[in-house]
Amino acid sequence: MTPASPGAAWAGHAAMLAFSALVAGSFSLGVLVAPMVDPAALSALRFALATTVIGAAAFTTTPVRRSALSSPWRYLVLGLLLAIYFVLMFEGLKTADPVSASAVMTLTPAMAAGFGWIILRQRLTRRIAVALSIGALGALWVIFRGSLGAALRFEVTAGEAIYFLGCIAHAAYTPMVRRLNRGEPALVFTFGTLLAGSAVLFLWGLPAIRQTDWSALPILFWAVIGYLVVCATAISFVLLQFASLRLPASKVMAYTYLVPSWVILLQMALGAAHPPTIVLVGVGLTALALVLLLENGPKPSAG
Repeated sequence: MTPASPGAAWAGHAAMLAFSALVAGSFSLGVLVAPMVDPAALSALRFALATTVIGAAAFTTTPVRRSALSSPWRYLVLGLLLAIYFVLMFEGLKTADPVSASAVMTLTPAMAAGFGWIILRQRLTRRIAVALSIGALGALWVIFRGSLGAALRFEVTAGEAIYFLGCIAHAAYTPMVRRLNRGEPALVFTFGTLLAGSAVLFLWGLPAIRQTDWSALPILFWAVIGYLVVCATAISFVLLQFASLRLPASKVMAYTYLVPSWVILLQMALGAAHPPTIVLVGVGLTALALVLLLENGPKPSAG
């Protein structure tokens, strides 16, 4: 696959910057509603609504060619990976701290780089390898709260462990987008992925969907669902698909390094206490990793 042009690469970077901010809201707001509904039922609702939004946008703005319908198994693979990720995310958020959970997510760039080599044979430069190592160290620092003893005892919450399993699926998703896309526009490809994911989640969560008293849920639940559907699902998926076609998998996922910083700001805006200074050291390391990755990226041409 030919490398992306500098202009296309910078567009991918801009998309992932917006993606990281939108995803951060999933942690700060998702933790408020995770205990209210079964994770599979919650994810099924989220996907069904997001599919409707993206489908309407795709069919009104983008020509849907017959070729986009070929090999529908591609969408099933991607939809399954996303279904696993989101169900385990909301299961984990039942007990995990939002900042710690977002730090777990920052382990995905290193895993994405591994999947990128396996699936696409994308090789890492020394700078990217160092950056991913620093980012992973920063993530572990936050997860273990800067405590070497906690790290040696591997003190992680059940929520963090569950979410980590979901992040493995998310890391595989990024290079798989590039591997399975056959020139379909981002909106059309996202619609197919969400539609397949909705089918998977409906079958997965059918018992919980039937048991949930949807009419009894508070306004807060529906407000958060609105954000998750429009911002953290529909828009962020398009941004991720867009960037995945223009940047290597490791660089796409590198923007998850910004998520803990966004989450800390959002948590403080929602009235949460400032995290301990020792935790901020780990956040700083993840920010340094992102800087190193961006410095290794394509530079815009003069003029």
